[in-house]
Amino acid sequence: MNRTDRLYALAEELRRVGPAGTTGTRLARLFEVSPRTVKRDVSALQQAGLPVTAQAGLGGGYVLEASVGLPPVNFTPAQAVALALAVRMLPPGSPFGTDADAARAKVLDALPPDARRRADALAERVWSRPTPAEGPGPEVMRAVEESLARAKVLAVEYEASDGSVSRRRVEPIVLARTRGRWYLVAWCQLRVDVRWFRLDRVLRADLTPVPYDPRAVSSVGEPPPDARPVSARPSDPPARG
Repeated sequence: MNRTDRLYALAEELRRVGPAGTTGTRLARLFEVSPRTVKRDVSALQQAGLPVTAQAGLGGGYVLEASVGLPPVNFTPAQAVALALAVRMLPPGSPFGTDADAARAKVLDALPPDARRRADALAERVWSRPTPAEGPGPEVMRAVEESLARAKVLAVEYEASDGSVSRRRVEPIVLARTRGRWYLVAWCQLRVDVRWFRLDRVLRADLTPVPYDPRAVSSVGEPPPDARPVSARPSDPPARG
């Protein structure tokens, strides 16, 4: 990342963390530079008029004044290409795949003209090969997404490994990808317990109007050591149950 893009990203990160601020050590790790470089970058932002306050103490904290009004989050060309690549690498049938593709287009369309040209030029040199379809149909996936987002009970027809089909009412807790497959981890009202359902074995899914109180993610059990929610940043620790 060049210095101009890094200054842009640094300002966005300070805006994101808000009044809590963050340390120079963390910023150095996030942007893969030295604490001295972070200090120089913050000084450049201050000279440009950004009201960043340096806090005394171990690590050297920085806070962006709450009164500042910044534009919506902006992406560097490399960040835009990274997001586009991540979307393109999603296997067909992935959860929120349709929304991800729409978001990819919005990110690219929102870039300033020069940044868009740079992003397009970089994107032409980054190829990905589609993976085989592995998920359920779009109707099933949309019902699963809506159930998880709106906390509504999901009625499913599920085919077990022996070919038998059962009808369940489930309360989604987590969508998880492991061993090359997507699973819906949900509270099964039939079994009165948490169950893992392979999404490619869900034959039908219908959103019901019945609400449920979402259970804690920890109710799923201890996650793998390297498991992280998709909202986690690279510097965040792994999720714990």
